[in-house]
Amino acid sequence: MEQQVKFEQVIKCGCGIDVHKKTVVATIRRSDTDFETREFNTYTRSLKSLREWCKSEGVTHTAMESTGIYWKPVFNILEEDFEIILVNARHIKNVPGHKTDKKDSRWISKLLLSGLLKGSFIPPREIRELRDLVRYKKKIVGQIASEKNRIIKMLEDANIKLSSVFSDVSGASASKMILDLIEGKDDIDGLMKHIHGKVQAPRPEIRQALEGTLSEHHRFMLKIIKESIDEKEKIIEKLEKQIEKAAEQYTVEIDLLQTIPGVGKESAVRIISEIGVDMSRFPNEHHLSSWAGVSPGNNESAGKKKSARIIHGNKYLQSTLVECGWGATRKKEGYLKRKYESLVARRGKKKALIAVGHKIIESAYLIIKNKENYKEPLLNSNPKGKNRKIKNYMAKLKELGIEVEIKVA
Repeated sequence: MEQQVKFEQVIKCGCGIDVHKKTVVATIRRSDTDFETREFNTYTRSLKSLREWCKSEGVTHTAMESTGIYWKPVFNILEEDFEIILVNARHIKNVPGHKTDKKDSRWISKLLLSGLLKGSFIPPREIRELRDLVRYKKKIVGQIASEKNRIIKMLEDANIKLSSVFSDVSGASASKMILDLIEGKDDIDGLMKHIHGKVQAPRPEIRQALEGTLSEHHRFMLKIIKESIDEKEKIIEKLEKQIEKAAEQYTVEIDLLQTIPGVGKESAVRIISEIGVDMSRFPNEHHLSSWAGVSPGNNESAGKKKSARIIHGNKYLQSTLVECGWGATRKKEGYLKRKYESLVARRGKKKALIAVGHKIIESAYLIIKNKENYKEPLLNSNPKGKNRKIKNYMAKLKELGIEVEIKVA
């Protein structure tokens, strides 16, 4: 039995779609009692029939759950003709014990007509394509890192301790040594010729690290792993060319984002690929930071504030912001570095980095929206913070037995 709830109708005719891997169930509704439900398979021809049925019935809005990746082909076929609301499944729970595909479809259509559905952010097709490229590149980079770790594992198995004397086993000197070892050139004097002057490890220690028992099995495994890395690096080169081409139309926004401390070109492209350049999709910068998953949540009951951990957001954007936060803390001076230093002692590195990432995404929102460079906040722009710092410094000096007199400049 369908859930009987009376709502005020704000949409004249809408379609609620329950999406699955092989089928979609659609309900076109005009009122509480005037609705029709049909089932379609997920082949393109059938989805086009769904589109034509909706057009013939005068549908203006459609709504569906974000079910895995199965909503994407439906969205691609319907997006040009209707306003589509993609909804988090947790926000449209039906009555427990009365769940069927048809009832889900009718419930979605009822909520749609009542204007009670909050749509997820879906960027335009160009941004979605850029996002696919950027995310896949990140995945391949991760795979290369895993393969490099396998090389270290095989060398350790042969008791060759290159990772103990080189900070980066994929660096120039270590890489040349590994290539020689794969080819059977294990003479230590010959291997030592590859060491350049910047290597800090003592030469006698490097010689000891190269004394191992490298078998034919180890050489075969190292060769296969090296070939795998080479193939993946070729894929990354192709991806970078395509990303450059896809991001060409966003050159202005990418250049502006690079004015934020810690944000380089690659990070700017990754941010654009996740949030796009149309900031009207987010009411303000706080909504964007919440969507990104770098805002503290609200958890209050009976006047007591409980844990305010960050909410689940866009994990790809979240990791990018943390990387940018690390970059900002490495700068010589600046607001973001001061923010990190003010938090890290009492909140820890992780929370401090999230806070810096929060500031970066809020800045990115305003920069993209207003098409202006990042503006560094003044050191004493916050009088409240200034007074708090003075009080803290005075307390520390007093603990050291030093009395000072404050004079405002």
